[in-house]
Formats: sequence, C-alpha cells, structure tokens
Amino acid sequence: MANVYLITGCTSDVGTALVRRVLKQGDIVIAQGRGDLDKLAPLCAEFPGCIHTYDVDLSSAEQVDIFIKLIGEKHPLPTHIVHLPALPVVNAKFKNFDEARFMLDMNVQVMSIVKICKAFLPKMAKARCGRVLFIQTSYTIGCPPKNTAAYVMAKSCIGGLVKSLAIEYARYGITVNCVAPCMMETHFLADTPDLIVQASAADNPMGRNARVEDVVPAMAFLLSEEARFITGVTLPITGGSAIE
Repeated sequence: MANVYLITGCTSDVGTALVRRVLKQGDIVIAQGRGDLDKLAPLCAEFPGCIHTYDVDLSSAEQVDIFIKLIGEKHPLPTHIVHLPALPVVNAKFKNFDEARFMLDMNVQVMSIVKICKAFLPKMAKARCGRVLFIQTSYTIGCPPKNTAAYVMAKSCIGGLVKSLAIEYARYGITVNCVAPCMMETHFLADTPDLIVQASAADNPMGRNARVEDVVPAMAFLLSEEARFITGVTLPITGGSAIE
C-alpha cells in the first residue's frame, strides 16, 4: 500500500531527512514550507513526481483553509500527518511577555495542525489506519531554560493534543505520537549565539547536542507499521538531559 505523507515544515533539516528515510516507491509527499521551497529542489530531483510542494503561511487561518482544500482536491487522503513547523525561540523575561508573538507561535504550532487534523482525521478513521507525528521540545519535559515562557507554552499545547487525539482515535488504528529532542544542531540554530549552543552541549550527559540523524530514525519508527501499538507517547531524544 502506498503512503501519502502530509508534512508541514518539510523544508527543515528534519523534514528533508525524514522524507529520504521513509519514502518508498509509489509514496507521495505533500510538503509545506514558507518562502523556502527551494530547499526541496534536491528532493524533487531525487524523487521525481513524488514531492508536491506548497508555500503556505501557517499563521494564516485563511491560507491553511486553502491548503486543506487543495489537498482534498488534488491528492489522495493522507495516511501520515507529520507536523514540524518551528519559529525561533524568543528569550524574554515574563514581564516583557510579547502577546502578539505568543499568538503567532500558537497559530503556527497549534492552531494550524488543529485545522489539518480536524479536516483529515475523521476520514482517516473511516479508512481505519494512519499515523500522526509531532515534534516538541525537551523543554516541556524537564526544567526549561529561563525566559522561554511563550515557546514552552505553545509547545506544551502539542503534548496535550497528542494525548487527546491518541485516546480518541486509537480504536480506528490511528496512532498519535511526538518526539521531544533537546537542542538539535540544524540550520535553525544559525542565529543562536555559539556560547548558548556550546553550553547546551557541555551540559548534556553525552557531551553534545542532538543531531538530525539521532532524531529521524525514531520518527521513522513511530510512523511505521511496527509502531502500531504505540500511541499517546512523547519520546525524549535528549542524550539523557531530560531524565525524569
């Protein structure tokens, strides 16, 4: 059976690596990015006709609605939904809490995927199979860094959504899970001061930060048939830095 992967944030390092890991002959990927679809050009060349790209602002409810409509019109029903979008962490003391920025985080991280799941999960339930996977952060598991309230609050909503959807859709053979890596060395850290990145690595029991190749295999497993009896789980991928 061919799989249909709907991946938001597919232009990220994790997104492109995940596609290379899971895509098999006959599968297709509905790949969302925003203003950076050129990053998918190598994938499109590597898997001709399999990658269908969409430039969508996930902070816009209108654009998300159009995206959902286009998927319904142009593609088979997704069998796998993977939600990977991210915004840079804003470090600010709570007294300077930026409500507008928090709502941007909520719209991109949470409300967009609520709309997507609401559109497709009932149909996936009728097909009685499917996988849903989120990426969170280890900040929501252990003690978060100071001055990251907006980021941690938005990511914490994902954890609640995972559990709620997992319970509701388990009877239909749909699993809903999440991975929660510690600081991961990707292009996303380009604007993060080197001292912060180095300090995170030094504090990790394994002496380094996470890498894409540490995270993607776990994601691929949770999306696989072998993980059919695992649901409602948030899997820490932290090198031991978030042991509870």
